[in-house]
Amino acid sequence: MSFDRRMEDHQTEWRTHHVTSTEWGQQLGRRRSWILPEELWEEGLWPGIRSDSDNPLSKYLDDKEIQKHTGVHNLKSSWALCANLYFPFRATADGRELLASFLKRHVDGEISSLEDIQLEYAECGELHPSKLLGEGGGGRGANQTSPDLGLKVNGGHELVLVEVKFTEHSFYECSAWKHRTNPNPDRCNNVAEVSRNPKEQCHWETWEGRERRYWEHLKPSVNHDVIAGLNHCPAMRHGYQLFRQQALAEGIVRSGNYILVVSAVAFDERNEYLEAALRRSGIAGFDGWGRLFKGKAKFAAFTHQEWVKWVKEHQVGGQWDGWLRYVQDRYALG
Repeated sequence: MSFDRRMEDHQTEWRTHHVTSTEWGQQLGRRRSWILPEELWEEGLWPGIRSDSDNPLSKYLDDKEIQKHTGVHNLKSSWALCANLYFPFRATADGRELLASFLKRHVDGEISSLEDIQLEYAECGELHPSKLLGEGGGGRGANQTSPDLGLKVNGGHELVLVEVKFTEHSFYECSAWKHRTNPNPDRCNNVAEVSRNPKEQCHWETWEGRERRYWEHLKPSVNHDVIAGLNHCPAMRHGYQLFRQQALAEGIVRSGNYILVVSAVAFDERNEYLEAALRRSGIAGFDGWGRLFKGKAKFAAFTHQEWVKWVKEHQVGGQWDGWLRYVQDRYALG
């Protein structure tokens, strides 16, 4: 049984003990046992971040004008998982210190402090995705490259951008490649030519009215020896989100506003699909993605299991025992 199917069964069982309603919710026109009615979405949150808590997620979303994902009432939602696993630690200095120590071990050895944890991260001004990437008309949480987590570290001088995954099968397809307006989708298969001449070969560069600046930031950092061995453009079939986040990280760090920017992925070690999807594109998993570009931005990957284990082993006085019991029960993490 696949990981996705196992989680469907697990979440269905979990709700029978923790959710007041037995009504099946709906998403994309389908009702499923692991989907809550939309108005009950907070029953899929750790109690410590619900509206009646001292660290309410809903107030944070309102204050920051962030749009939560439309599928947050789906108990398999990676957005809800991100909120449950990482948002709780923003509220206290001890929580931020604990996450900072984890980042030092699993992301970059120079990280010594964590000042802020943000969801659906976006810079302002010239570094906003609308300017930096050409993604007009969007906002935090919708229609723009907003990493699930933005972690400001080392006095706010360094930044870690994190794409959080749960049961997803890939990082999705490039929407320009498969769009009916693309005059020649086959050119995306010639990754060497695309990376050297994106203004002629990438539809995002030539799509009138929708021009994006992803390759503008990534082209100077391409490792041509590695990327030439791929089956197609790394964004084309399975790496679109990683590609956009890498471009965002490279653009931000080249602005000079930050000493270091890391593009990272947090994933479930039981999900057999994510790295397999990258390999179908000729990319050797997450390690291989990290070798595609050799710019100023770094790349890292870590698992939710590593984070939960870190909290269990490094918390002080059992202060996160309640959270640990919740994530073990909710996601079978432990």
